[in-house]
Amino acid sequence: RTWMEQWGTWAWVAGIGLLVADIVLPIPSTVVMSALGLSYGWWWGGVVSALGSITSGVIAYAACRAFGRPAAHWIAGEDGLKKGEELFARKGGWLVALSRWTPVLPEAVSCLAGLVKMPWRTYLWSLVCGSVPLGFAFAAIGHLGQDRPGLAIALSAIAPVALWAIATRWIGRKP
Repeated sequence: RTWMEQWGTWAWVAGIGLLVADIVLPIPSTVVMSALGLSYGWWWGGVVSALGSITSGVIAYAACRAFGRPAAHWIAGEDGLKKGEELFARKGGWLVALSRWTPVLPEAVSCLAGLVKMPWRTYLWSLVCGSVPLGFAFAAIGHLGQDRPGLAIALSAIAPVALWAIATRWIGRKP
């Protein structure tokens, strides 16, 4: 929070920057989100946290989709990529949505989703379903301090699953 406050009215941009930097640096995103909640309150802190998480996921997905396939082929081989494609075809939406709630995995799963060319629409919906409740949950934890973080975490952990169940119905619909 102290570092972000140095940015004055642009602290929210610094927070988003930290969340995006988490793609390549070991930055604890939940701490950043809590600091945003402490600085801006649960509503605006949640909006900025969700936006930062979504931005980070989109950049990781797009970069790996555009540039990462040759490296992945070299590391995992054709067989490994084929297995990844099968996994993401079956459970990719759940992997993306639920990974947002874990350390390290959000960036790795977003990169893998891009590498195996998970459909953009499915990826984006699952990213939003995981990022929005996560951003608001940790902003609320930051805002509320230590008063009731257990309740906030418990309720928000259920939200990505419920949102993804709703989103899968939308994804399956023809426009």
